[in-house]
Amino acid sequence: MRAVSYGGGVQSTALLVLAAHKRIDFPIFLFANVGDDSEHPDTLAYVNDIARPYARQNGIELIEVKRCRRDGTSETLWERLNQRNSRSIPIPVRMGNGAPGRRSCTSDFKIKVIGRWLKRHGATAASPAAVGIGISLDEIHRANKRRSEPHEVIEYPLLQLGLRRDDCAQIITDAGLPVPRKSACFFCPLKTVGAWREQRYREPDLFWKSVHLEEVLNERRAMLGRDPAYLTRYGVPLDQAIKPENPAASDEMQDPGCDSGWCMT
Repeated sequence: MRAVSYGGGVQSTALLVLAAHKRIDFPIFLFANVGDDSEHPDTLAYVNDIARPYARQNGIELIEVKRCRRDGTSETLWERLNQRNSRSIPIPVRMGNGAPGRRSCTSDFKIKVIGRWLKRHGATAASPAAVGIGISLDEIHRANKRRSEPHEVIEYPLLQLGLRRDDCAQIITDAGLPVPRKSACFFCPLKTVGAWREQRYREPDLFWKSVHLEEVLNERRAMLGRDPAYLTRYGVPLDQAIKPENPAASDEMQDPGCDSGWCMT
């Protein structure tokens, strides 16, 4: 079995085009949707309106998978973050010194979800699936084969082809497709300051949802006797850290943040 972990962003969409053109051998693309209330709306729209029809036209299976509870119902990351009885926060919120905390979101809502699908469809330690990850040459530091599970072998097709992020965007454009935005949860603390400024300026509804989430998480931390944590590195609430101004063109927007390659591709 050969499948790509599809994130709906630039690199993994380039992999989709390369697979359609038979330049790489991956007939299955697995989109681990962490939640319609958690993924950026633009990413969901791109997957449904652009990537899915393109995959279908080119004989590629693009399959959406979600995290399920034991009773069979799906669970979203947003729902877990807003559970009032939870004692842990699965996203890498920033501590007072700006450093990101520990996280389980990528593991619980992407790696394990895709892993369960692979195992249900025949992947084993004796016969592992090849899983393609969309890390490009300019982000080679994110490649880490040590994170593969027993039922999978991680491959990096973009690295093997020597392709950078700009190359990926050109591949998508040459295929007649629009270039997608960077994929990530809209409230991800690993976004750059520039990305937060862009959200406040252009997507105020998402920004104020992020502000509310930060407040909810800190109310819970206060009840547990813990210090506050934040969605930016500034050590102050989000609406104070990010001012309502037009983001400068020079603001850095593309910091990979998550080092695993399962997110932000």
